[in-house]
Amino acid sequence: MLKTLLGGVAALSLIGASSAVFAQEAEGPVVTRARPTETVDALKVREAIAYANPLPRGAPTSDYPLVAWCDALVTGHADLGETLTDHAPEDLELIRLGRLEAQDFRSALAVAEPRQNAASKAEAARAVAAVKAQWAPLLASQDEAARSQSFGLFYGLPGRCEHAARRIRENITTPPATPAEVGLEAPAAAPSSAN
Repeated sequence: MLKTLLGGVAALSLIGASSAVFAQEAEGPVVTRARPTETVDALKVREAIAYANPLPRGAPTSDYPLVAWCDALVTGHADLGETLTDHAPEDLELIRLGRLEAQDFRSALAVAEPRQNAASKAEAARAVAAVKAQWAPLLASQDEAARSQSFGLFYGLPGRCEHAARRIRENITTPPATPAEVGLEAPAAAPSSAN
C-alpha cells in the first residue's frame, strides 16, 4: 500500500508540475506549495471507508492501541530498510516517508496518552511487542537478500491508521460514520412479510 501510495504521489506530482507550467503561461501570480483543503464531508467518507475495511490479523481495533501498532509496523519497516547496503532511490524515499509517518503516529500517541486508561495502554504495549517480535528475525538476519525482499514486500498500513491517529490526537470519541451514513451503501430494505 505504501508503494502504491508512492506511485500515486509521484503521479500527482507530475500532474501538479505540468499544471504549474501551464499556470505560468497565464497572467497573474503563480501559487507554489498550495495545500488542497479536504472538506469535512470528504474526510468523513474516507474515514467511513477506512473503518469499514477489515484490519489485518493481530491489529487492535481500538484507536489508541491501533496507532501504537501502526507506529511499530512502519518503524520496523524503515529500520529494515536502513539495514540494506544497496538502496535504490525509491527505497530511500520509502524509509523517509515511513519515518515521517511514524513521527506523526508518535506525536498522536503522546497527545492521547494522558487520556488513556491502563487497559488501553497495556493493549498498545502488547500490540507493539507483537509487531517488534515479527520484525526481529528479519532485522537480525545476516541474509541481506532476504531482508531486501522482505522490505520490498511490505505493502503499507491500513487506511484506518491515519484516521485513528487523527481521532486520538483530536480526542474524538464518537464512533466513525458508517459507509451507509455517508451515502456509500443503500440502507438495508425492510424484510417484506409474505402471506
